[in-house]
Amino acid sequence: MARAPLVVLVGRPNVGKSTLFNRITSSRRAIVTAVPGTTRDVIEQAASWRGTEFRLFDTGGMFGATEDPLLQLVVEKGKQAITYADLLVLVLDGQQGVVPGDLEIVSQLRASGKPAIAVVNKIDVRKAREAAMQFYELGVEPLLEVSAEHGTGVSDLLDEIARRLASPRRADAAVPATDDTAKVRADDPRSQRPKEIAVAVVGRPNAGKSSLVNRLLREERMLVSEMPGTTRDAIDAVLKWHKREFRIVDTAGIRRPGRVAKSGQVESLSVLVARRAIEKADVVVLVIDATAGATDQDAAIAGEADKQGRAVIVVANKWDLVKEKGPDFSRTFDEELRRKLKFLDYASVLHISAATGERTPKLLEAIDRVADARQKRVATPALNRFVQAVTAVHPPASPGRRQVRVLYAAQTGVAPPTFVFFTNVATAFHFSYERFLINQIRDAFGFAGSPIRIQVRRRGGKEKSVRS
Repeated sequence: MARAPLVVLVGRPNVGKSTLFNRITSSRRAIVTAVPGTTRDVIEQAASWRGTEFRLFDTGGMFGATEDPLLQLVVEKGKQAITYADLLVLVLDGQQGVVPGDLEIVSQLRASGKPAIAVVNKIDVRKAREAAMQFYELGVEPLLEVSAEHGTGVSDLLDEIARRLASPRRADAAVPATDDTAKVRADDPRSQRPKEIAVAVVGRPNAGKSSLVNRLLREERMLVSEMPGTTRDAIDAVLKWHKREFRIVDTAGIRRPGRVAKSGQVESLSVLVARRAIEKADVVVLVIDATAGATDQDAAIAGEADKQGRAVIVVANKWDLVKEKGPDFSRTFDEELRRKLKFLDYASVLHISAATGERTPKLLEAIDRVADARQKRVATPALNRFVQAVTAVHPPASPGRRQVRVLYAAQTGVAPPTFVFFTNVATAFHFSYERFLINQIRDAFGFAGSPIRIQVRRRGGKEKSVRS
């Protein structure tokens, strides 16, 4: 089966690969800062130009000046992306001229045997324009001049990419294949696929998010180290499981706002991207380090997901490290976790180990289940029979002289499930009665893992929204 060809941006740190990536894809997927080594993982996005569709990869900086302690891991990821490429785009810094790191990368590209285009970036600066000719000594042609920041010359680059990709494309078999839980190259408009379920994997730094994503994909897709803050961008990949497609998004660890502010621009942008991933998700997987237990910051992250109306699954990772604590530990751990995350009483809790793979298949089952529950609708007749039965036994409290009666109800939305209760007097229920109704709705109709919203409206009057 044909697939969209893969175009990979390579180059030293801070030459403008991420800026060019964002420019070509018309997105802000890649985090851009002046700090060398900002990008670590490989970011992938669909792109097209004048009818030519392709997948664009942004890689971390290779063989250059950077203080990133994970440089070697970044280089290995870059080399891996090169092996998958149909076309390589070598991005060079026109302001700095040719440096030894460029020569090392060119050597890697030649060894790969892949076709390549050279791009001199930052030509909006006079010094770069004057120095552009010296890059011909690298022997990579054509050599194009662009300004990724301002868009100058990018259309010429895209024309050349489209021309190079006009040759017959490789089959999918050329890309490493796995079984029905393998990563799938997604967003190809020529393929007819069911709607994807967006899954954001979130949590504090070093909870094991990237290890968990790699385990689910059965591929070392995400860069993993013991150093907190390894992941910076929100990295996504599509996983096919039992004819369902999940877009799994690995996010940067989210620390307390005070610590993020002190850490600088890179982490601040990383956390912003992680929060955007929560906003776009259907299901949020909150990863908690079982050796540390739930913290106030875990509760804050969970609260963000609940506020956005996302389905939530709580994953206690590194369970292999705490099993020796005895049979009662599981019960006491869950009790403490529920106390910390008491507003997430609707979320299931899974004990897993990303390192060993223990119970990780259960997570895919849970994602599938809660994603369906979030879209569930209750027929109006069934809902009103339920309302009559419940309110007959437990009517809402009456703040004034008139008795409050629920006249009827209707489900007005999904994702999250939203219900409107029409009353004769009240425009709000007491908090305890709201919780009672929500719990009764769950018992009767399910909605496992999803928050439920309630709106109370006096017939002919205003309404008040309630989140839970």
